[in-house]
Amino acid sequence: MAFTPLHDRVLVRRVEGEEKTKGGLIIPDSAKEKPSEGEIVAVGEGARKDSGELIEMAVSAGDRVLFGKWSGTEITIDGEELLIMKESDILGKLA
Repeated sequence: MAFTPLHDRVLVRRVEGEEKTKGGLIIPDSAKEKPSEGEIVAVGEGARKDSGELIEMAVSAGDRVLFGKWSGTEITIDGEELLIMKESDILGKLA
């Protein structure tokens, strides 16, 4: 994939959620919510202050993150559905 986000944007691949509930019920595709967890595929260079100084990104490619339910814009690259969003839309990193 030859895509690099600009500024403080990140490219995220959603991580699919569980197919079953904790009680063992299978969740049909029509009832599933889109997962709000993903893996960072690519990151931009970071935002810039008014002075031109670069603010480094707090995340990097390979990090697993949580993001808001309505965060980002869905795009398709090489047949794969991905999200592009601002770093500020990320709620936190998973260990």
